[in-house]
Amino acid sequence: MKAKHLVWARRISQAFFLLLFLFLLIESRLPQDIFVDYSLVFSAEQDLALHQPIKFFFELSPLVGLSSLVSGYRIINGILWGAGVLILTVLLGRVFCGFVCPFGTIHHLVSWVKPSLKGDLMVKANQKTRSQRIKYFVLIALFVGAVMGLNMVGLLDPISFLFRSLALSVLPGVGVGLRALFDVMASSDIKVFNYLSYGAEVMASPVFGYSDQAYQGAWFIGVLFLIILFLNRIRPRFWCRTLCPLGALLGLCARVSILRLEKDHDKCTNCQLCVKSCQGAASPIPGEKWENAECLACFNCFHACPENALSFRFSWPPGLNPRPDMGRRAVLGGLVAGVSFPFLGRLDGQLSKVSDPRLIRPPGSLPEDDFLTLCQRCGLCMKACPTNVINPAFTEAGMAGFWTPRLIMTMGYCEYTCTLCGGVCPTGAIENISVKEKIRRPIKIGSAYVDRGRCLPWSGNAPCIVCEEHCPTSPKAIYLKEERVIAPDGKTMAVQLPFVDLRKCTGCGICENKCPVMGLAAIRIIAAGESRSLRNQILL
Repeated sequence: MKAKHLVWARRISQAFFLLLFLFLLIESRLPQDIFVDYSLVFSAEQDLALHQPIKFFFELSPLVGLSSLVSGYRIINGILWGAGVLILTVLLGRVFCGFVCPFGTIHHLVSWVKPSLKGDLMVKANQKTRSQRIKYFVLIALFVGAVMGLNMVGLLDPISFLFRSLALSVLPGVGVGLRALFDVMASSDIKVFNYLSYGAEVMASPVFGYSDQAYQGAWFIGVLFLIILFLNRIRPRFWCRTLCPLGALLGLCARVSILRLEKDHDKCTNCQLCVKSCQGAASPIPGEKWENAECLACFNCFHACPENALSFRFSWPPGLNPRPDMGRRAVLGGLVAGVSFPFLGRLDGQLSKVSDPRLIRPPGSLPEDDFLTLCQRCGLCMKACPTNVINPAFTEAGMAGFWTPRLIMTMGYCEYTCTLCGGVCPTGAIENISVKEKIRRPIKIGSAYVDRGRCLPWSGNAPCIVCEEHCPTSPKAIYLKEERVIAPDGKTMAVQLPFVDLRKCTGCGICENKCPVMGLAAIRIIAAGESRSLRNQILL
């Protein structure tokens, strides 16, 4: 195949998979299908489900499947897709990085649009450097940590990183800005702006959400994402060359690939065009050893060479290529870091008997130890949650639980007949339970307790039954007792005092979310009593 055809095939493939990723990202939300009978959903006769294969890209990542296997001893659904990527890499090199990876495509675009490096500066930036060892250090540290029982691969897995950044920071941020703009247009005296605002909001809402969504720490996730993108202005595809653990894994497999770059030294004029266009700093120029572990299979060098001195051909490698120059210190450092992560993650006490009482996991979550061995911190459950209650944890779950999902009842509540979070989890850290199972077992994520010092009926003799009205269980877990009290004016009045039946409470948090007491709610949810832990119980 001609060089220009290969390059165009790569561009078309990149565009297709990036658009597919964005489509699945948008579709990972509460179904808006008019054919969904929500009366059946609310009566627990039908489960909510996302019909698009939104877990496809996570199944494509061999890192997700391997880390779940070695850490949680679980073979996830779709692991064969990841195995296929590894086999394809052994045959053709890092074609996943060049043709498929949506995060790699975004880096490619950022590096390509008005490049800040040109001429000799680009040649210098595309020389192989020692910093390219870092990704192998990262891979070793994450893999050893997973073997030791702490799976933090999702922090830097490119699919998880991209989905988390877009779903929790970029899309909500853009949505807030657009809705503010639409409000200004709708309130304008110019009628054309009024009409445009309504039409634009109808078109934008399916993409950016029908209401403002906010996630804890979204600013940090967004800033980190922008920094990673900005680094492409310093070195093209900085992430892919330097930090990506999936790229390191595929690079190790690509050492034995049968698709190889052949160089004709006699034709080379040392014009450096191949080096300028190289995306992986893989030393494509004749006279230097080709770094096939770094080659991203973009075929730019093949296309750029005016003398036809470069070509890609299928041939058996003459011998196993020298291993990537990782350095003994880097390997040792990766091993030490990987072994240290699980122990450091336990120093903060999150896995001991005393844990954060407000660390509430989604319904269907595995026990904490097992949960942390499988959770990829990808943000899929947070994006799919219709009430915005699932948020990324920061310090609440300790270092071991950084960016894992937790429920914040002030931001939402767990819908009584919703199990979307378990249905979208790519690894099974949140089990895919049915609504009937959630209600009839029932599955408890915590327990409610009344803060009598803040509760209006208890402390202020004021009438309020909001928590009891919203309680979704049948019979209700919050019940009222009428008592006669003496008001400040000396008169006797009847007040209905709320109590919680811990045997019926599921910890859904709607009572806390709807409590009219400003600031700290007068009824709050704690993790004690959760079904997933026999140890974390209130009732003996």
